Amino acid sequence: MRTTTRARTTRRRRGPTLAVAMAVATGLAMLGIAGPAFAHGWIGGSGSDLIARQAMPGNSDIGLVKWEPQSLEATGGFPETGPADGKIASAGIAQFSELDVQSATRWAKNEVSPGPHRFGWTYTAPHRTAEWRYFITKRGWDPNRPLERSSFELLQVVAHDHSAANTNPVHTITIPGDRSGYHIVLAVWEVYDTPNAFYNVVDLDISGGPSTPDTTAPTAPSAVHSMATTASSVELMWDASTDDVGVTGYRVERATGSGAFAQLKAVPGTSTLDTGLAASTTYRYRVAALDAAGNASAWSPVFQVTTGSADLPDTSSPTVPADLHSMSTTASGVELMWSPAMDDRDVVAYRVERATGSGAFGQVAQVAVARHVDTGLSAATAYRYRVAAVDAAGNVSAWSAVFSVTTANGGGTGSPPAWNPSAAYAKGDRVSHGGAVYEAVQAHQGVGDPSWISARSLWAPVG
Repeated sequence: MRTTTRARTTRRRRGPTLAVAMAVATGLAMLGIAGPAFAHGWIGGSGSDLIARQAMPGNSDIGLVKWEPQSLEATGGFPETGPADGKIASAGIAQFSELDVQSATRWAKNEVSPGPHRFGWTYTAPHRTAEWRYFITKRGWDPNRPLERSSFELLQVVAHDHSAANTNPVHTITIPGDRSGYHIVLAVWEVYDTPNAFYNVVDLDISGGPSTPDTTAPTAPSAVHSMATTASSVELMWDASTDDVGVTGYRVERATGSGAFAQLKAVPGTSTLDTGLAASTTYRYRVAALDAAGNASAWSPVFQVTTGSADLPDTSSPTVPADLHSMSTTASGVELMWSPAMDDRDVVAYRVERATGSGAFGQVAQVAVARHVDTGLSAATAYRYRVAAVDAAGNVSAWSAVFSVTTANGGGTGSPPAWNPSAAYAKGDRVSHGGAVYEAVQAHQGVGDPSWISARSLWAPVG
């Protein structure tokens, strides 16, 4: 695999010379912890055949993103949501708008042939992950227009088990044989425990394709049916399709009554939950399968279902919140996060209880989102937490598994340990380096870059 630029360069993976982590939420000021994610990752890691636009050797005049290749974060759910058209490459972040300049010659390109390639990620603070979704520009797209979601089609979905992203850092993605010349792969890293995602654009120059591209569509999905239907939701399932190369996902469309179908979502597996529906209303669904070359199957037979009556009392409790954990722990605070619960109607709140040591639990908060910052704690003290979900009818889930954590030591004598550029640090940790003492501004995972101690968004000199 080779890498080209407008003038030929030698391919070399490089990281940022200075990491500047971007906080995207402001509601955590009491603890001083950055919001839902901490500028987490980019394509170009160990084992990668390819490098994303913001870290690609040969790309110049790219502005601030050269210091923050891991910071391209926006709302997830692309293409239904996410960055606006024309701002996809920058994830809609104004200070990275140089990435949105688009022409056939503006960007250095990864030279590839059709077939499997390794997309390796570098993670600085990996989130629990739902999945990665890879899109590719369609045949006949216009490389001299700003990037629009209509220019892309789903290429491949990499499912994940909701563990940290760095447990699955390299993905083998197949570049279809019916593409040649300049194309773009858009990689979307969907975070599990926040509504956000990270967006990476990878510029390709595709050559040497097979003489017979894949033009065989998958078989149509069959046996679409509902596993559970309530007044406001339908849980769909169907039998898997087959393909001569491989099925990469499914496209689900919905119609209300006798109206026209419209795309609802694209999913990697053979089931999905459709929520927010109207009571006592008839809906129709159909499903098509997709392969890596962009071939779509015929539609499945239409499945029709009517939601339940709103007059029926809601007696179903939400599911139990899962994966309760701490995103950052200091001497006086714990930032808690958990996986959102599901309900046949809506989860409206979460009850958070805390116990000190082996003592009894007591409620410390009721919040509307799946996160809470518990402050005013004692240093070097063991705490236990549990969370339950509440729906609009007052039904309460069972308690989550108990999460135990000990706050950081708030003081002490002696010099702090020497800074390790490859170590993970929590907000408030202190290290020594070059005869000075530094305190971590936010939680982060080092990647071995010796310049990060100079990044004031990560480390602040003490005294």
